[in-house]
Amino acid sequence: MLAKYFRSFKHDLDQRGIIFSFSGYMSEGILYSLGDALRQKMALEDTDVGTVKKVFSVFVEQAQNIIRYSAEKVSGDVGKSVELSSGMVTIGTENNRFFIVCANVVHASDEPKLRQRLEKLQKMDKEAIKAYYKEQLREAPEEQSRGATIGLIEIARRASEPIEFDFDRIDAESFFFCMKVSI
Repeated sequence: MLAKYFRSFKHDLDQRGIIFSFSGYMSEGILYSLGDALRQKMALEDTDVGTVKKVFSVFVEQAQNIIRYSAEKVSGDVGKSVELSSGMVTIGTENNRFFIVCANVVHASDEPKLRQRLEKLQKMDKEAIKAYYKEQLREAPEEQSRGATIGLIEIARRASEPIEFDFDRIDAESFFFCMKVSI
C-alpha cells in the first residue's frame, strides 16, 4: 500500500510537469544544495543557458523569500544558532515554459502590503518594470524589508508573463501564500 500511494503521488507530479519539488524546512545550506541540483538537471537536459539563469535566479529569490518571511519557523541552539523556515518550492514545465512556484505561510499583517506589491507588478509591462527597478535601486530600503521589494521586482523582470499569486486564509493571524512565475 505504501509503495502504491507514493508511486501514484509521483505519477501525479510527473503528469503535472513537475521536475523538482521540495516541501519542508529550508535554510541557506539547503537552498544552495537544491539550486545546484536544479542547475545540473537543467544542464543535463541541454536547456538554453539564458533560461537556466532565469529559472535559477527566480528559484533563489523565491527560496530566499521563504527563508526570510515564512511565518512558520523553528529555531534553537544545536551547538550553533539555527533557524529554519517552512515552505515549498516546485519547478516544472507547461506549455513549453518553465514555472517556479513557491508557497509558505505568511502573517496576516504582511498580506496587504505583499498583495499590493504583486498587484502593482502584475499591471506593469517589461519597460515599466525596468523603470520601477531602477527607481527602487535609488530609494532607501524600507525598514524591515530584508530586500523583498527588489527581490519581487527581480522576479517580475525575469518572468515571461505576469506573476500569478494567491492567498488562502488559514486563521485570523495567517495566510497560505502561493506565487507562480513562468519563464
